Amino acid sequence: MKVIIVGGVAGGASAVTRLRRLNEQAEIIIFERSGFVSYANCGLPYFVGDVITDPEELTLQSPESLFRRFRIDVRVKHEVTQIHPERKAVSVRNLETGEVFEESYDKVILSPGAKAIKPSIVGCEDRVFTLRTVEDTLRIKNYIDQKKPKTAVLAGGGFISLELAENLREQGINVTVVQSANQLMNPFDPEMAAFIHNELRRQGVNIVFGHAVEEVKGHENGVEVVLSGECILHADMAALAIGVTPDTALAKDAGLQLGLKGSIVVNDRMETSVPDIYAVGDAIQVKNFVTGEDDLIPLAGPANKQGRIAADNICGIDSRYGGSQGSSVLKIFDLTAATTGISEKKARSLGYETDSVVLSPMSHASYYPGGMVMTMKVVFEKNTYKLLGAQIIGYDGVDKRIDVLATAIRAGMKATELGELDLAYAPPYSSAKDPVNMAGFMIDNVASGVMKQWHIEDADKLPRDGSVTLLDTRTVGEYQRGHIEGFYNIPVDELRERLDEVDPGKPVYVICQSGLRSYISCRILEGNGYTAYNFAGGFRFYQAVMNDRALIKRATACGMDN
Repeated sequence: MKVIIVGGVAGGASAVTRLRRLNEQAEIIIFERSGFVSYANCGLPYFVGDVITDPEELTLQSPESLFRRFRIDVRVKHEVTQIHPERKAVSVRNLETGEVFEESYDKVILSPGAKAIKPSIVGCEDRVFTLRTVEDTLRIKNYIDQKKPKTAVLAGGGFISLELAENLREQGINVTVVQSANQLMNPFDPEMAAFIHNELRRQGVNIVFGHAVEEVKGHENGVEVVLSGECILHADMAALAIGVTPDTALAKDAGLQLGLKGSIVVNDRMETSVPDIYAVGDAIQVKNFVTGEDDLIPLAGPANKQGRIAADNICGIDSRYGGSQGSSVLKIFDLTAATTGISEKKARSLGYETDSVVLSPMSHASYYPGGMVMTMKVVFEKNTYKLLGAQIIGYDGVDKRIDVLATAIRAGMKATELGELDLAYAPPYSSAKDPVNMAGFMIDNVASGVMKQWHIEDADKLPRDGSVTLLDTRTVGEYQRGHIEGFYNIPVDELRERLDEVDPGKPVYVICQSGLRSYISCRILEGNGYTAYNFAGGFRFYQAVMNDRALIKRATACGMDN
């Protein structure tokens, strides 16, 4: 059997090694158009910032190492230009010599990845960068070392852009991030993204919201970044991370069925519409595990699994891909942001009737030194309590909790069952009631009617005409340092003695700093015949979100918010 793999990195490299482990006799050839066959794609920004200093650390496997251990024929700087399914052959161009030749196959695995979306670039190609390959990384690093740029504009607000923003900032470069929407990191809900925005501002990163990059032009020794709305930003360099599209021209020419944004349609065995051709990685359309809908989720973890599954099926093992749920984690300076499943915003756009809980637990037992607050949002479907997604932003312990929640979603657990998870506890690592358990307890309270909630989107809708009672149950000192206009202060520990100040005929909307004291207050009120609603997230959450919205609203020229 002869198998050709088109493209390396996560999906292709995973496929070739699995193929060899399953079939010692197969002839396996991998064609990769870059100079590196298997590299740490997600580590590229950290080489720019000198966190990783040896470029060899970015290379997971070389052609030589793959041949030594697996006897794989690896040909870098070779581009497959055409697939001929009718005669089971591919046309290949040697990018160094220009030679064009054909190679026959029994099976093909396509792993072409995705390509960066680019606006018009005029006369400044040497100062405009993308970050997809090791070569891209070396090019950016060489430019910084040689030209010593002082300013940079980054187009796009996703993973690569924010990681690059951090690493450029660590090099002393003044960074401006341009995003066409009014939030960065689209997998997060806007109110959770506010914490990301605030951390970037704290670290001196400028953010331009509501403008798309339309053109990048040369300007003296720098660039002019032309934005929608006739705004222009000047910088020494620009990096484009607006987004990616599946790189599927080869598949299209071969007559393969295409799906969302031109992605390759595959079944759960990673088979395309053409016999003996498989596809994996960023170029394919997948099933969203949570929604069951077709989706594009270009992440390294799924690509690795897909490469393995394609190899299994080629070798006669019936392996199936169950779908992607978008679990991801991001370092943003001192902050960690993580998500799994779908956001509440996306769920509602798909027609789900949703609810959510927001909590601010400590990373470990509060009495043990070093604990830090995280903000957690868990999204679920009303009535069924199906877990739809979760988002966590904080410092320590974020990755641990998101992985537990990702596993719960995969296992089909209901949101109300999170409280039943038996999770490890010791004071340096967690609390006896782990944050994931706490989320489950809160959702169980919602399900049983013990807790009624109001949310951040309700804040501007609360009547100020006296028809409801607005109650802040923090201490007097906390209240005086900042509160929501119209909220009356009765500390929780005084509430029972001051119930005569609360009209029993009106619903009561309650808030505290994190949501705990206001929940206790709601139970006191409900136990005395009142109807009470607890704010999901607390004043800390409310203040962070509202400060972010105010900064965006008060944007200066070109939308610069700080």
